[in-house]
Amino acid sequence: MKDLTRMLNPRSVAIIGASRDPEKVGHIILQNYINAGYSGRLYPVNKNADTVMGLQSYSSISKIKDSIDLAVIAVPAQIVPSVLEECGKAGVKSTVVVSGGFAEVGNKELQDQLAEIATKYNMPTLGPNCLGVMDPRSRIDTLFLPTYKLSRPQIGGVSFMAQSGAVGSTILDMISGEGFGLSKFISYGNAAHVNEIDILNYLMNDKDTNVIVAYIEGISDGKGFIDIAKKVTKIKPVVVLKAGRTSAGIEAAHSHTATLAGDYETHEALFRQFGFTIANDISELLYYAKILDSEPEPSGNRIAIVTNGGGAGVLTADAISLSPNLKLAKLGNQTINKLKKSMPPLVNLRNPLDLAGDADDKRYGSALAAISEDENIDMVIVIVLFQTPGADSKVASQLIRMKESIKKPMIVISIGTSYTQMHKIMMESAGLPVYDSPTAAASSLEALLKYHMYKRKIVSLV
Repeated sequence: MKDLTRMLNPRSVAIIGASRDPEKVGHIILQNYINAGYSGRLYPVNKNADTVMGLQSYSSISKIKDSIDLAVIAVPAQIVPSVLEECGKAGVKSTVVVSGGFAEVGNKELQDQLAEIATKYNMPTLGPNCLGVMDPRSRIDTLFLPTYKLSRPQIGGVSFMAQSGAVGSTILDMISGEGFGLSKFISYGNAAHVNEIDILNYLMNDKDTNVIVAYIEGISDGKGFIDIAKKVTKIKPVVVLKAGRTSAGIEAAHSHTATLAGDYETHEALFRQFGFTIANDISELLYYAKILDSEPEPSGNRIAIVTNGGGAGVLTADAISLSPNLKLAKLGNQTINKLKKSMPPLVNLRNPLDLAGDADDKRYGSALAAISEDENIDMVIVIVLFQTPGADSKVASQLIRMKESIKKPMIVISIGTSYTQMHKIMMESAGLPVYDSPTAAASSLEALLKYHMYKRKIVSLV
């Protein structure tokens, strides 16, 4: 396994191909490091400039007297091997090759040269044809996408590995909008040297990563992948979106990153065998990531629904009933007695618990206080329709407060536009997962339950 520590937490970074031209990739990458507030030592490398963006520039990596932990290479494909050779001779600890023009366009021999050089110098090399890495904690950012186009997420516990830079950048933007945080982002492109196995191994042992999310087009080493798959889900959850489900998708994957995507059914069986959480699209990838990051292990599969809209409660009850491993909880007598004392007569004391359209923060608080102590309930779905008279910021604040005291998984369904979205971000940023449909909420609770069922089974066998 290749050690990616210096790549993800470098004390010194060289940008080879750093440019004064704001439209060049090397300029954007250097600008991102400066914007992120990277505190390590930055070294632009450009043979045609003495300074770049106010920093002393060097004609070659060999001219830098400092020890370099990471070199980001953004030069034309034809000269990448010679640049990588220079990095190896200079003792560079790791490299990221963002340049394209290798096996994805049929230039496999050039890509093989990169792998040979990286192996010769024992120099972990990510790419080529990738976005590279981002870590909001160490403030590294090799993404050649400016911040005004791609929002950077806040610090969090979800790490994301992606073979596709385009899919990866889209998901990063969506994570930022969802309000939950990122630990690491690794875009590995053609995987000439560092591959998905090395990345999984690193993230499995990374103390700042709670959940691993992966977009994979193909697996380069089946046996190696099985070896790491056996270990990783015993430690932390892995959510995977596998591209190339059809013959058209397999062909597209090969032209994209020169990947042999392989038979999807075989991959799916492998993922299920080792407890991976399988997403069918990008939305599910995000749904599952945030619930696995934020929610505790459920003690069972019984769910209570608290709502301020009867129809939304019915749809959610349907979604729960259609899920293979979930069921609606029956409220205990003690809980019903507590609710009788705090609820107005129009509230029907059953599950789903419809608090009525005028429900305010106090009614939500009283209902959740009673339900959270019910031993017949393992998980809670709270529906807040912010279009109703009583639903406002006080309700969102109440749910955030209740989240801190409730030891069971608790998620929110909230559907709407600008006013709803404002409160959704408010709750998400406080660690309370919010979903925009009953189906998304139910499938996410199903994913949470299935992962912990797998983990309990593995532990019991040890």
